[in-house]
Amino acid sequence: MAENDSVLAAARAWKGARMALATVVSTWGSAPRPRGSHMLVHEDGRLEGSVSGGCVESDILEAAAQVIAGAPAVVKNYGVADAAAWEVGLPCGGQIAVLVQPVGPDGFAPELFDAVDAARAAGHSLDVATDLRTGLSLLGASEGAFVNRYDPPRRLIIVGAVQIAQALAGLARELGISTVVIDPRGRFLTAERFPGVTLDDRWPDEAVTALAPDPATAVVTLSHDPKIDDAALVAALRAPTGYVAALGSRKSHAARLERLSAAGIGAEDLARIEGPAGIDIGAIGPSEIALSIAAAMIRSLHA
Repeated sequence: MAENDSVLAAARAWKGARMALATVVSTWGSAPRPRGSHMLVHEDGRLEGSVSGGCVESDILEAAAQVIAGAPAVVKNYGVADAAAWEVGLPCGGQIAVLVQPVGPDGFAPELFDAVDAARAAGHSLDVATDLRTGLSLLGASEGAFVNRYDPPRRLIIVGAVQIAQALAGLARELGISTVVIDPRGRFLTAERFPGVTLDDRWPDEAVTALAPDPATAVVTLSHDPKIDDAALVAALRAPTGYVAALGSRKSHAARLERLSAAGIGAEDLARIEGPAGIDIGAIGPSEIALSIAAAMIRSLHA
């Protein structure tokens, strides 16, 4: 499922206006945007989201204007077939099919946006099935229909307000992932060091438990203090957390596993911890380490 957070936010902001919703319903080869990607078009021409990264948006805008004016839903197919593909098509070599449907009772009803918002806020996924012949969307799966799954918003819980955490929080912001930094040590946990980030000075086990991590949430411990990191890991492993990682060497991670095992964490849950945290890219310095962790987090959340 593609990330459509900005489109869902625009749907809330534009509620009551006439709109059209464009959705990537199939892809072949090197498609620039995955299935399920949306672009929402307002009647005044404003748009949010993308279905191709810019290759075919102009043509989709024309189709959206027609749908808003009363034309039926339409599926548009794009690929590289001739020289015109450079004007309207996919020079990257892929192919996509895009459904353009009205936002309304005969297409994607506004109530569906409300249902998606409610499910995601509760930490649940929601399926919406669309009949590509009629452009009508309904809740749930349906045989022969295009089904789009809306997962909860991705979150990152960082434990330890250290320098790596500053870089990682910045990367998460650019990736559109909401971030909470937890550290009971007040002098590290300041708005100056973490602008625009939610700060939590509770003890990590209490904070992580209260935040209720789900499969779309990552918990990364960075403090290097077992009293802080271990408590957070125990709480993360007691939840269906999508990505759990801990900073440290292989030697320190082995010692960590022994401590957590003694605390009653089973082998299956211990195996969920990525330690040392991050993809091995030969990282040097806080920013590169943060990049390696961000890459591993994205890989895991997509999986």
